[in-house]
Order: sequence, then C-alpha cells, then structure tokens
Amino acid sequence: MNGISIKKDRILFYGNTAGYVDGGKAVVDPIFHCEELKDYLTVKKGLTVQWTDGVYDRLANSKPDMDGNAPILKACRIHQLKPEVDVMMKFIGYDELLERFGEPNPENYRVVYDGQLETNDLDAIYEKFNLNHPPDYQGHSLSMSDIIQLYDDSGSTFYYVDRFGFKEIDFQAPALKQSGTQEMSL
Repeated sequence: MNGISIKKDRILFYGNTAGYVDGGKAVVDPIFHCEELKDYLTVKKGLTVQWTDGVYDRLANSKPDMDGNAPILKACRIHQLKPEVDVMMKFIGYDELLERFGEPNPENYRVVYDGQLETNDLDAIYEKFNLNHPPDYQGHSLSMSDIIQLYDDSGSTFYYVDRFGFKEIDFQAPALKQSGTQEMSL
C-alpha cells in the first residue's frame, strides 16, 4: 500500500488524485475501485467509502485553491419556474421580482437538473447551462429568474440568476424525492 496516501484531505492512488476525505467519509471515483484502495480506506483509515462518478474529472479539471489543492466540489441543482407560473414572473431581475411578487417562492419552482459538475464557479455553471447542456438537463438555457443551488452534506446555498451576476438568496427548496420512498430537502 505504498502507492496510496492521504495528503491534505486528498486521496492519492499511485500518483492520481482518486478522491477526497470529507469528515469520516472517503469520496472516491469508481474508476479506482479495487480491494487495495477499499481496504486502505476502510481498514487502515477507518473511513466509510462513497464511490461517486466524476470525482476524478472534477478534481483534475478544477482550479487549485490557495493551498494548491483542487477544491472539494459541491453538487448542483438548477431550479426553474414551473410552466404554469405567472409569465410576468419569468425572466426578470431580482429587484423587479421583489417589487412585484416578493421573495422567490420555492413552490413556484421545479428542479430541472441535479448532479455533479466540474466547478463551483457560478459564471462557469451559467456558461455550461447555456452552451453545453449536460445530457440529463431538463430545462431551458439558464436565464434570469432561475436559481442555482450548490449543496453538500453541510447544507445548501442558493443563487438567483440576476440581470448582472447572481444574488445569494434564502430559499427553502421543497422536499425532493430520492430513490425509494425517502424524502430529503437541502
């Protein structure tokens, strides 16, 4: 197991950043799934392993933080107004929304994307959902009145897509169905 180590919360597997440690959990890309790595993480380090697609790509393609490490990336949800919502609420800036309708109401929104991206950068997310939609994306190109949610086990942050840039908002997303009968809200 000389080729496996953990440095600054990054799991290194024979020179490759295979994943990261988040609390008592190792989040590892399944391309590195093998007994040697699994045993190192569970038996030697006492971690629970979560095999998550795309972790290697996200860590390899993201810009390093101030310590020289790739940032731990959050998952992303895109919320867009439901088709039946008043058309005057759609594609307007945050100040206009507040003036005419009040704060964004989570009941007026639906989730059109929920997945992992290679970045936490809002401008890069905006660009991705305008130029290169992920295959499972169910919405229109990202526009004013849409909400970007970045989340992980520690919680969520929500950003209203405004005329120029993004406005962080308080937004309690409705409970989202998970596989099976459990519900979660972040």
